[in-house]
Amino acid sequence: MPKIVLGVLASTMGTDLQAVIDAIEAKQLDAEIACVVSNRVDCFALERAKKHGIEAIFLNPKDFGAGEEFDGKLVQLLNARGVELVLLIGYNKFLGKPFLDAFKNRAMNIHPSLLPAFKGWYRDVYKQVLDSGAKVSGCSLFFVTPEPDSGPIIAQRACKILEGESLESLKEKVQAAEKKTLLLGIGLFKAGKLKVEGNKVRVLD
Repeated sequence: MPKIVLGVLASTMGTDLQAVIDAIEAKQLDAEIACVVSNRVDCFALERAKKHGIEAIFLNPKDFGAGEEFDGKLVQLLNARGVELVLLIGYNKFLGKPFLDAFKNRAMNIHPSLLPAFKGWYRDVYKQVLDSGAKVSGCSLFFVTPEPDSGPIIAQRACKILEGESLESLKEKVQAAEKKTLLLGIGLFKAGKLKVEGNKVRVLD
């Protein structure tokens, strides 16, 4: 079975991107990353890509008019590189119809909570979780849809919240869970084991 071709959209540090790169280089994941695209020129994920010989692309939203122009260019870039599955890793720009149509059920986002609880921008989520008094948190991997953080859930992984848990310690736990969940999701997708039915994902045997 040939390698799966991945494209990555990132706006931040790209910690989870590093986990995917490491798994590929260690031959634990039969995939290749065709490109990492960011809407921010100072995005550290682009530096990670360059360090590992992966094409790093800064796509400046200011160079485009309507939001759909940006999305159209994004789709063009990904299709030209044969991307089969798109990973959103800390990507902070809403995606419009051209992208969502082109990559329906082929774009995954990782979120640092057990959805549907604690939706929203990831930096705020850890504080919301701790402030709520929840005893368990974790991460959710889901297919991207027009409604933020509401797409069909592929996989989730939980972690306990201990007495005296800090933002940093919780973030560390959740990021460790994210890395495992992301690699699991890519593997299931590559094996053709994910079937979307409405807003649910069935994992086939």
